[in-house]
Parts: sequence; C-alpha cells; structure tokens
Amino acid sequence: MVDSHFSLTPALGSSLYQPTAGALAVGVPVVSFDENNAKVLEIFGQHRELVSLPVVEQGRPIGLISRHIFMSQMSKPYHRELYERKSCIAFMDKDPLIADADTPIETLGALAVASGDKTLADGFLIVQDGKLSGLGSGLELMRMLVAQQEEKNRQVMQSIDYASVIQRAMLSASRSAMSQALDDACLVWEPRDVVGGDFYHFEHHADGWFAAVADCTGHGVPGAFLTLIASSSLKQALELHGPRDPARVMHEVNRGMKRVLGQQAGSDKPSESDDGMDACFFWFETASRRLVCANAKMPLFVLSGDGATVEAIEGQRTGLGYVDTPDGMQWENRSIEVGPGALIFVSTDGVTDQIGGAKNIAFGKQRLRKLLQEHSDAPMPELGRQVMAAHRQYQGAQRRRDDVTFFGCRPGAAPFNNHRQQEQRT
Repeated sequence: MVDSHFSLTPALGSSLYQPTAGALAVGVPVVSFDENNAKVLEIFGQHRELVSLPVVEQGRPIGLISRHIFMSQMSKPYHRELYERKSCIAFMDKDPLIADADTPIETLGALAVASGDKTLADGFLIVQDGKLSGLGSGLELMRMLVAQQEEKNRQVMQSIDYASVIQRAMLSASRSAMSQALDDACLVWEPRDVVGGDFYHFEHHADGWFAAVADCTGHGVPGAFLTLIASSSLKQALELHGPRDPARVMHEVNRGMKRVLGQQAGSDKPSESDDGMDACFFWFETASRRLVCANAKMPLFVLSGDGATVEAIEGQRTGLGYVDTPDGMQWENRSIEVGPGALIFVSTDGVTDQIGGAKNIAFGKQRLRKLLQEHSDAPMPELGRQVMAAHRQYQGAQRRRDDVTFFGCRPGAAPFNNHRQQEQRT
C-alpha cells in the first residue's frame, strides 16, 4: 500500500519565528515494511524526483531507502530476479536520522552533521507525535541554516553599527573642545572594527587644556565596552581632582577601573577578568607653555620647532586597571617646556605594532619618529594624513592588527594656512 503525507510549512516572515524541522517536511510517497522490492522499483519509476523512500509500519517510520543505493543494487546482474520479491527492508537504511517536527533547526543541523554524509545526501525523516510528517532534504536544511545565520549576522551588525554611533557621540564633545583650543592639530581615531578599544578625551580651560589618549584591552565590542568604563572613570577623576595633575588623575582612574571590574589582587574571590588600558594624560599651561604628562606604557613625543630633535617621554611601564596593578599605584608627572613651533604627538600602539614592510616586522617607534621629523614643517592635518598613508603602505597585504588612534598639535600656534583641527577617518 502506498500513502502520501503532506505537511504545512509555516511562514518565515516574522523576525520572532524560530524555524523547526517541521518547516522542512515535504510530503512524499511511502512504502509499507511488508511490501517487496518490486513495489519500491515501481514507486521510484513513477517518481523520478524522489531521492529517498520512507519505509513505515502503521504510519511510523522505521527506515529509509536511498534511490541511488537501491537502483545500483537492482541494476547488478541477476539482482532484480533475486531481490524483486523479497522484502523492501533488504536495502533499507535501518538507522536514518529521525527528527521530531519541533526540533530547532540549529539542533537539527548538529544532528545531521553527527549522522554523517548519508543524511545530507539522502535526507532525513520528520515525525509528529511519532507519525511520519514528511521527508527533509539535507540541502534545504543547509540553506535554512545559512539563511538563519545571515539574519543573525545582520542583526548583530545593526547593533554594532548603532554602538558605533554611540561611541562617536561620546567622543564628539572632546572634538568640539579641541577645535576651540587648538588652531593647528590633527586627530585620527580609526577602529580596526566598527567599534574600538581606543578613546580620547579633551578639555579646554581658561589657563590651558587637558588631553588623554588611551588604548583599552582588546578591540571591537569588548574593547568598546571598556572605553565606556574607562572614559567614565576619567571624567569622574577630572571632576574630583581637576586637570592640572595628570598623575593624580591617572591614579584615580586606575582605582575606578579596578573597582568597577572587580579586579582586586589578593581578594578572596578571583577576578573573572584582567583588563585595563595604556594611556597618556597631559596638561598644557598656555601662559608658561609648560607641558605636564603622566604615561602608562604610552610615550609622548615632543619635536623641536625646527624638527631637529625628538624627545620621547616614556613614563612608567604599568597599565591602568589590571589585576596586578596596585590600587595605590602612583604614576609620575613629567614636565617639559614646549618651545614655539614645537610639535606634540602621542599615539596608541596600533601604529607602532602594525606588522608589514619587506621583512614583516613591526612599524616601530623609530620609523614613526623619522616620519614625524620628515613632515614636521607641514600643517598638522597634513602630517596626520602623511602618517596614515605611510602606515597603510607599510601594512600592505597584512591584516590590521589593532585600533589606530593618534593626536598631534602645535600648542599655542597661530592658525597655519587656515587649517583647523579635524578628525580623519577612512
């Protein structure tokens, strides 16, 4: 006896719809377990599109006959005469994949992979309350899995794109303050991914300005989360202590980050994370042209007005917020007088650590220093473009390793060819 089973496939329009195996069930002819191979041959002859034939007992599937295997066997010499009147279970796969109609598609995909190539080639059986609902195609299963993954990726990317809007908005006040305070400056903030773990902060005061450039652990979404924590800690520290003592501000930010992240060394409960940031905080006093900076694993370069000398202020090799960074860690202030026309430049290690060039080695600090000297007489926005152009050329076919952020300025300089501070993006 030959039956046909058909299934209703739910619409996939709603974003809330979670596809299940039932969406793949296709009604196909079936054969009862007590039929012979002559009946199987007849069914395959009548339904040439049929890849596999379910075998049922009282409506419950017990196996699956592959067209390819069956026809290969029956085409051998004398096999048709020998097997035509024998039970159809002679060539039946007694252990096909049988999935309940309510099985989620992702679970079904894992089951299909575990069951081997035969499921992808011959399909699988779908049941509802133990009764055969239809035959599922391995190819259609893969298509649905790909479509589902594409939809998930689309939703994730929409979220990340909007997170980028939020992160850029967070930085906008600093850009505005920078344009008011400086006539010749450049700023590049270029995340490796859509969002990043670098951030900057700028405040304009009556007697000078404060700036910070920071590189949080990681990049992408994890790095962006850390920038929110670090930026919030920095703003609180500045409100509490003011901008004129960068080392004290750095000390307070370290304590704030460790407290928020629960990264206390020696505590009874070990921290679940060990994240922090490298940073350079600096205050420039306009009247005296005195620069005071505190460095945590991030150097600051000062080029003389004629570009002949480059002084690097390195600071301490201890980052902020990490488990091993003491709560009472004290960074040191370094003070330097910035002469007329002198250039200040600070960058995250996304610039210097980039692998590339003929030898596939890091870009390095020396190459950066040389590049700054070569273009020291250019307006700062042009210098910024030259640094990025050289960096991209050096990177070549190598993958971008990290976020890239740098800030440069000629403090107290008169307008240089009417160039204003600007942020450069790719």
